[in-house]
Amino acid sequence: MPKIAFLFPGQGAQHVGMGVKLSANCPAARALFDKAAQILGYDLAKVCFEGPASELDTTEISQPAIFVTSLAALETLRESSPDVVAQCSMAAGLSLGEYTALVFAGVLSFEDGLRIVQRRGQAMQAAANATPSGMVSIIPIEREKVQALCDAASAVAPVQIANYLCPGNTVVSGSKAGCEEIVRLAEASGAKAIPLAVAGAFHTAIMQPACSQLAEALGKATYHAPRLPVISNVDVEVHADSTELQEILVRQVVSPVMWEDSVRKMIVAGVDQFYEIGPGKVLKGLLKRIDRKLECTTVNDS
Repeated sequence: MPKIAFLFPGQGAQHVGMGVKLSANCPAARALFDKAAQILGYDLAKVCFEGPASELDTTEISQPAIFVTSLAALETLRESSPDVVAQCSMAAGLSLGEYTALVFAGVLSFEDGLRIVQRRGQAMQAAANATPSGMVSIIPIEREKVQALCDAASAVAPVQIANYLCPGNTVVSGSKAGCEEIVRLAEASGAKAIPLAVAGAFHTAIMQPACSQLAEALGKATYHAPRLPVISNVDVEVHADSTELQEILVRQVVSPVMWEDSVRKMIVAGVDQFYEIGPGKVLKGLLKRIDRKLECTTVNDS
């Protein structure tokens, strides 16, 4: 019998039209969108289904949108393949997706999770607006060489690694000047540097202003013991204590996402069947770069 793990996507996976088929074909999925509208105070389904993309792509909208759509996709899997859901032994989520994983694991209720994610998106959007900044994907060089580029670019303006995604794919974040300098240095060294369409320098100190608001929202939630391990983005560990978990989730906003390391930890634990649950197929692509032999099934409405 395969050992199963669920992976949940993060910001950037959103697209106009996501959730339409999920909602139409699964009453439990539709119920989540209806409940979300009551909690958020606006019609999330309409934005997901119809756009416009300019609204859906904002940090404060895209984070709740991906969270709810991913859990709607989970409901369709629960309906079609309940044994797969019951057999899942581990979970992880990329940045925002970690909150989806925690709801799946029973640590947070859907309602508390959505309220936290809404506040997180708003706070991160405000922090990004306050400081012109960005993110750049550096390929196809290894993390040690990317770190050397960050060190060199930081002589001009701060820039640091934000996402360790997979071998040869590392994302850096920093001020606009820092991002421009690392693009110049990366291209001069023969690497490719691709600026990302994001609001700001996520997973760096530039997001520090968001931490107090996130901590406040986390402090209002009710926590339960996880029914399966959820791997933390920050330290690749499992956190069951509620106080410890809140602290690590606040740290996540200003710390690099250790995605490749998290996946490798699951592989070492014996996982040989992955499911990417939510919009897009980014995590499946990253998984294939980590280990081509691993199977990954996508669960979405595309």
